[in-house]
Amino acid sequence: MADINIQRKKNAPSPWLLVLLAVAALAAGAYFFLRPDPADEPAPPAVTSAAGALPDTVGIRAAPAADSLAAADALPADSLAPVASARRAHGPLPETVGLPAEADGAAQLAAQAATSPAAPNYVRAGLQRLTAVLVALADRDDLRDAATAEQRDNLTSATSRLDEPTASLRPGLVAAAGLVRAMQQKAYPELEGPATDLVRLAGQLSGRSATAAEQRQNQQFFTQAAAAVRVLSEPAR
Repeated sequence: MADINIQRKKNAPSPWLLVLLAVAALAAGAYFFLRPDPADEPAPPAVTSAAGALPDTVGIRAAPAADSLAAADALPADSLAPVASARRAHGPLPETVGLPAEADGAAQLAAQAATSPAAPNYVRAGLQRLTAVLVALADRDDLRDAATAEQRDNLTSATSRLDEPTASLRPGLVAAAGLVRAMQQKAYPELEGPATDLVRLAGQLSGRSATAAEQRQNQQFFTQAAAAVRVLSEPAR
C-alpha cells in the first residue's frame, strides 16, 4: 500500500488582525501629516505683574502712557480736593519743586488764578485751593493765636459745603480775606496795605461769574490772594 504524504494546511491570518494593523497604519499617517507645525503655534503670553517682572526688565521704569500724562496734567476746574490731594495726584508744578509746602501752595494758587475766569467753577475751584493753603498757614506756630483761630474757623465753616452746587461762594471769599488779614496783623506788618485791599475787594464780590465784570473781579481777587499767600509763606521778620 502506497504511503500518502499528508501535509498540515497552514491557517490563514485572522481578518481582524489585518483590520487592526490597517487602522494603526492610518492613525500613524494621520499623526505625522496632520500634527500642527510648531512654527504656527502662538507665542506664550507675556509675564504679567502678578507673576513678577522678567529678569531682564528688573530696574527698568515703564514710561507712562500719553493719555495718563494728559489726564494728570489737566486739573478739572470743579475739583474740590485740597491742595495736598492735588499735589499727590498731579505732582507739584515744575517751578515749585524743592520749595516748602506753603510756597508750593501759593504757586499752584497763582496758576489757578491765571486760568480763564470764564471757565465753569473757576471761583469754586479757586476758593477751595485758597482755603486749603490758608488753613495750613493758620496752623503754623508763629501765626496761631485767638484771632487767627477765629478767622480760620469762620473760613472752614463758610466753605464746608462747597461740594453742593447751590452753595453760596461769597461767604467763603470774605472769610478767606479775613483770615489773610488776621495772619498779616499777627506777624506781617508790611502786608497791611495788600491785606486791607483784599478785604475790600472781597466785600465787592458776588460769588458769581455770570458777567465779564464779575469774572474780572474774581480773577483780581485770586491773583491778589495768591500774592498775599506767597508773602505769608515766607518766615516772618
